[in-house]
Amino acid sequence: MTDGSSTPDQQAVNKIDTTVPHSARIWNYWMGGKDNYEVDRIAGDEYREVAPNIETMARASRAYLIRTVTHVAGDCGIRQFLDIGTGLPTYDNTHQVAQRVAPEARIVYVDNDPLVLRHAQALLTSTREGVTDYIDADLQEPERILEAAAKTLDFDRPIALMLMGILGHIQNYDEAVSVVRRLQDALPSGSYFVHYDSTDTDQALQEAQQGYDDTGAVPYVLRSVAQISRFYEGLELIEPGIVSCPLWRPGPSETDIETTDVHGGVARKP
Repeated sequence: MTDGSSTPDQQAVNKIDTTVPHSARIWNYWMGGKDNYEVDRIAGDEYREVAPNIETMARASRAYLIRTVTHVAGDCGIRQFLDIGTGLPTYDNTHQVAQRVAPEARIVYVDNDPLVLRHAQALLTSTREGVTDYIDADLQEPERILEAAAKTLDFDRPIALMLMGILGHIQNYDEAVSVVRRLQDALPSGSYFVHYDSTDTDQALQEAQQGYDDTGAVPYVLRSVAQISRFYEGLELIEPGIVSCPLWRPGPSETDIETTDVHGGVARKP
């Protein structure tokens, strides 16, 4: 560029801080992705030394996403998805899973990480029949998210709201509950809430998380299963309820299931 201006992609790159580890990039590293930096790999390795189960948690969380989206799109017939806290694209992202079941599915991703913005083009691929869109916004601005999502999604028809491993980044618990309620209140009857978050049920995980938080990165709050359950109040939980993610409707080929310290569930709005 000779006029001193820059493209949105270049602006996003300029915002990336490679001196502080970032949870989305570390998660990408644990899942075998390449969209991370040395600072993320160092933090990820240090976390894993304290909590060796973390890579199992990361992969179990993605397997859970695949099963829940497949169920909601297939058995529940949902054709619209609002996925907030998208993270970096790896394999079997929400739009790929949903559109395998229903090619006409419409998916809106929401994130405010500059590296995710840089990769938005990868997320914006869609079937010819469906739509995939991306919103650059913060989870703590639910009204802004809803207004922008309404340009792609029809809020008179059921929508699957997905908050996958993101609510722990809202440190104040009451605020986290408030954000969830405001998002759920905007959904019509027959919509679904799909969610998971890491729990405080393992001492090693708590120690590893504290070590990560001490690096200056955006902290993540591990919460009890009882606290997580409040996010589902007023909704109709689908069996088996709120469970360790590997226990949520595992497939026939999934044997010798190992539970992890990440819990979630799927619920319908009456």
